[in-house]
Amino acid sequence: MASETFGQRIRTLRKELGLSQRELAQQVGIDFTYLSKIENDRGEPPSEAVIKRLAAHLLVDEPDELIVLAGKIPSDIARVLADNPDQLTHLRKLVPKTPGGKRKRGKADAG
Repeated sequence: MASETFGQRIRTLRKELGLSQRELAQQVGIDFTYLSKIENDRGEPPSEAVIKRLAAHLLVDEPDELIVLAGKIPSDIARVLADNPDQLTHLRKLVPKTPGGKRKRGKADAG
C-alpha cells in the first residue's frame, strides 16, 4: 500500500470487494466515468465528502488514510492548523508532491 497512489488504492480496494466501477460509482453517487478518472489519477482528487463515501463503501475503517493519500488535509486537522498556523510549516514537509513536483493543495493551505 505504501507505494500506491490514491487512485491505485481505490482500485485495489474496489477489486478486493469484487465490485465493478459501475457498481461502486452507483453506491457512492458518482458517475462511473468519474470513478475511472479517480482510479487513473487524472485530474484533481475528489472532495473530502466523496472520499469519505468511497471509504465507507470500500470498508475502510479510517477515511483519513485515503484523504491524506489524496494529498488533502482532513478537515479536523485543517481546523487545528487554522488555530495553530506555526504548525503549517512542519506539515508542508509531510504533504505528498504531485508527479510534476508541486505540492498538492488542500483547504488548509489554499489561499
